Amino acid sequence: MTEIHNTHEIRRKFEGDVLETCEVCGKPKKINVTYYGEVDCACDCVKASRAKEEMKQAKAEKVLQLERMKHSGFPDKELSKCTFEADDGDNPTLTMLGKKYVQRFDEMLRDGKGLLLYGGVGGGKSFMAACIANELINQGKSCLMTNFARIANELSATFDGKQAYINRLNQFSLLIIDDLAAERDTEYMGEIVQEVIDARYRCGKPLIVTTNLTKAELNQPKSVRRERIISRLFEMCFPFEVAHQDRRRQALRQNTEKRMAMLGV
Repeated sequence: MTEIHNTHEIRRKFEGDVLETCEVCGKPKKINVTYYGEVDCACDCVKASRAKEEMKQAKAEKVLQLERMKHSGFPDKELSKCTFEADDGDNPTLTMLGKKYVQRFDEMLRDGKGLLLYGGVGGGKSFMAACIANELINQGKSCLMTNFARIANELSATFDGKQAYINRLNQFSLLIIDDLAAERDTEYMGEIVQEVIDARYRCGKPLIVTTNLTKAELNQPKSVRRERIISRLFEMCFPFEVAHQDRRRQALRQNTEKRMAMLGV
């Protein structure tokens, strides 16, 4: 049986009788059209019900899409828990920087500008980078947060070749490289670092990098290759020094004190 969605239109074209009306809205649900036969009609109730169901399905699909984006964007699943809502507010300047970057991301994407977050261990650099990625993913923008040790492992396992892998990295609107300079200092690793950063520069998309390198180490690289890499990063990113606050030790101390209190010590 054929269903029509515009009862008035079909009745203008054909003569027919209403066979059934909706008990709620009073509009035709079924009509007998001359030369056409019995036809189901979409009354207002049916239309409203379908619209509601479509909205429900769209919402569910959006949730699934965000889950897929977070799954692909955070190989380290712990980082997917880092959000601005979970920020302790100990470094308000860093928090403001992260939120402003998100607010102006369309401009940053257009200009290919990222962030270079540097400073001592435990200052919250990785946390803030993950907050930015999480918020952008929630807005439907593709992000990947990884590190060069993982990139090297994935390159050794891929059959597509180095360039194809790097091209996939550049499909993300934002690429975040966590803990630069923590990877092994070898000729092979140095080539990977330089190729990934240079490829990101050429594609014109933003890059966020976190590193424990100090300002002195950034200003006085220990090798020509490292100097080229840092020079490129300064060209691509806004540098920001994150004040040293070893949050990891602070959190460990608080957890230890809590457990000791539970044991009555």
